[in-house]
Amino acid sequence: MASLRTANSRLRNYFKENYIPQVCEALLCGLLTTCPEDPLKYLQKMIITIMENGLESLLWDMCIDPSMRPKIRRLSETYMEQLFGLDDQLMTPELMIKACTFYTGRLVKTHFCSWRDIAIPLTNEDDELAEKIERAMKYNNFRLQKYVFRLWHSYVKGQKKQLTDTLSQVQKMLHCYKLTAILTKWRDKARLKYKKREDELILKHELQLLKWRNNLKLKVAANGESIFPEPSLSKVSLEGNIPECDISLLPQRAVSQIFFYLSLKDKIICSHVCHSWMLMTQASSLWNGIDFSTVKNIITGKYIVSTLQRWRLNVLRLNFRGCILRLKTLRSVSLCRNLQELNVSDCPTLTDESMRYISEGCPGILYLNLSNTIITNRTMRLLPRHFHNLQNLSLAYCKKFTDKGLRYLNLGDGCHKLIYLDLSGCTQISVQGFRNIANSCTGIMHLTINDMPTLTDNCIKALVERCPRITSIVFIGAPHISDCAFKALSTCNLRKIRFEGNKRITDACFKFIDKNYPNISHIYMADCKRLTDSSLKSLSPLKQLTVLNLANCIRIGDMGVKQFLDGPVSIRIRELNLSNCIHLGDASIMKLSECCPNLNYLSLRNCEHLTDLAIEYVVNIFSLVSVDLSGTNISNEGLMTLSRHKKLKELSLSECYKITDVGIQVRLRSSLKEVLTLAVCSDY
Repeated sequence: MASLRTANSRLRNYFKENYIPQVCEALLCGLLTTCPEDPLKYLQKMIITIMENGLESLLWDMCIDPSMRPKIRRLSETYMEQLFGLDDQLMTPELMIKACTFYTGRLVKTHFCSWRDIAIPLTNEDDELAEKIERAMKYNNFRLQKYVFRLWHSYVKGQKKQLTDTLSQVQKMLHCYKLTAILTKWRDKARLKYKKREDELILKHELQLLKWRNNLKLKVAANGESIFPEPSLSKVSLEGNIPECDISLLPQRAVSQIFFYLSLKDKIICSHVCHSWMLMTQASSLWNGIDFSTVKNIITGKYIVSTLQRWRLNVLRLNFRGCILRLKTLRSVSLCRNLQELNVSDCPTLTDESMRYISEGCPGILYLNLSNTIITNRTMRLLPRHFHNLQNLSLAYCKKFTDKGLRYLNLGDGCHKLIYLDLSGCTQISVQGFRNIANSCTGIMHLTINDMPTLTDNCIKALVERCPRITSIVFIGAPHISDCAFKALSTCNLRKIRFEGNKRITDACFKFIDKNYPNISHIYMADCKRLTDSSLKSLSPLKQLTVLNLANCIRIGDMGVKQFLDGPVSIRIRELNLSNCIHLGDASIMKLSECCPNLNYLSLRNCEHLTDLAIEYVVNIFSLVSVDLSGTNISNEGLMTLSRHKKLKELSLSECYKITDVGIQVRLRSSLKEVLTLAVCSDY
């Protein structure tokens, strides 16, 4: 039926004039809705009804019982027009209303805009154009002035910088020349004094010898014996026989002690001197420890193998750090059955196969350093199986093993005797890996994890759950550790803590230290920016603290130092580093001189508020051995005052620009009998 769209017009008109689509629609709708038992009789009955009512009043639901008629909205005259293809277009009243509304709106808008353009008078376009031109000229002049000013500013800045650099170089040259002249004069005077003293001693000895010879002449003359001509005094002093020292005549213990300080290269050279020296270098005690790292660029694998074969029963310590060795050479290590310490760090050729031979032949190893090697989980599986007595293990910067490898440490007897563990740079370890370590190495006491940006508080919590014996921790380069880690470590008896460059640790961590670590002796918290005076107040009750390093903790001031020293900690403190604590002043040094009788090392570098008055108090710290006053405002007067200190051995005064040559000369005169390190103006 759809093909009627392309039929001729006569056929299409026939269908329309006789209402054939409407009749078919009514009959089909009645059949589809009522579903009669005898459709033919139903169609006959309905056709008669249609003929009686007429085609003009025909509706599509005429053949449907009124109770069954659906309530459908009518869209067109008949649905059959679409079925037969007799409709030209689908147009409903709603669509017609929308179209008319849209057309009327567009027409009104168009005419309104035209009316507005005609009705509203135009503004003066010339005035507007002139105003725009004026604004453009002002903007252009401003841009030009800004550009010229930038060029001028850059030129002036460059000239100032060039002038400053030139002046600085001239000052450096002048200071260097002055310092060279002072040191030259001091050296000449020291040499002259030494030579004078040596001449006096020689003269004294010559006089004693002359007196002895005269007494001998008198005795011989009294006995009537002949006296042979004697050589002159100068010949006696200059032509005397130098006694020869044969080292082989020394006791074996002394010889071993002498050769013990020689390197492997020096021992080899000494063995070629003579037969007796060769025998001395063959003492078994000299080959307990062999360091091949010092000769790694010149020694051959063949010599290493022969050396290990010869001294395999005596070797206790081997160092192959940075050596490039073949598999055959590494296999020879397994010959040393009594080996206790092995260092194969930075060996690029060390593989799991090499470690298999070593582990099978050297079960008594106590110290094992595998840092920066390419070992994998296979080596981790070997550690608990063969190294039952392993106490010190370093896996720093080993990137190939995973958390699964750490789980292998619990195989067999496990590594429960492990005391020291270094996992620096092993960023592949997750929280589960630390949990595996805790299950395998319950006896860890010293833990080092540096350069570990992935280390979090959860890692520490997982480790501490099964490792309560930890006494020392070193976390340098772990920025995500916070106060929660200290709370987790409260179950351990820590004695040494070292953190550097952490911005999440606050004063709250020191409250945990005060309550949970009464026996702590070393605290290194350098470059922790969030620490304040409250931290020092929390540390004051610690009676065992001997070393405190709070360098670059810029929020610490005099009040914190005073509260810190008011407690019992001041009696035993031996080393104190407060470098770059820029808020410290003379009051802190006064408190130090009053409360710290055992302080040996003090660093106050870049504490800009310190003056010569602070030096008066430093002199009163009689136990002080080393002090760093670099970058402070002390002058020659302070340096002269410091010269009164009798036990000071090391002094650093770099970048103290108020000190001149006069102060240095006074200090050098007062330190002739001391071992003194003096660094002045380090930027020469």
